[in-house]
Amino acid sequence: MIRVMVSSCLLGNKVRYDGRDNCLAAEDLAELRERAELIAFCPEVAGGLPIPRRPAEICGGDGAAVLEGRAAVRRGDGREVSAAFVRGAELALATCLELDIRLALLTESSPSCGGRTIYDGSFSRRKIGGQGVTTALLSQNKIQVFSPDQLEEVLLVLASFDE
Repeated sequence: MIRVMVSSCLLGNKVRYDGRDNCLAAEDLAELRERAELIAFCPEVAGGLPIPRRPAEICGGDGAAVLEGRAAVRRGDGREVSAAFVRGAELALATCLELDIRLALLTESSPSCGGRTIYDGSFSRRKIGGQGVTTALLSQNKIQVFSPDQLEEVLLVLASFDE
């Protein structure tokens, strides 16, 4: 059975920065579990950040820029936490490579997992186009990353592996 990395918060684990989850609907989870082995992963926790933790945003770019050292992940108080985000992304990639994971379903807008949007770094709740650190690293390594609103696409890709 194919394995899919899934943001832990999407599976109901209370690992978000605010100690809550971002759980997918029960019927969506059931359908995913029928078609794939789901591997829960939270890059922020894996990178060493606590639960709960202060909100963080990427300042000066996106996840790819953080990986290149051209941008930073900062908390609202200005403290840089880029190293934890990069470490979590590297552990996510290592897990994917070790377990032959080619697909990931990651939560949207997070500085780690955002696939199409991230917060703009001003801590004003404004979103901009861009990827989080983990999504950028996985994408650079040919792992397909999807957001929760792309669940139908994930299911289509999974069905293509059955053919």
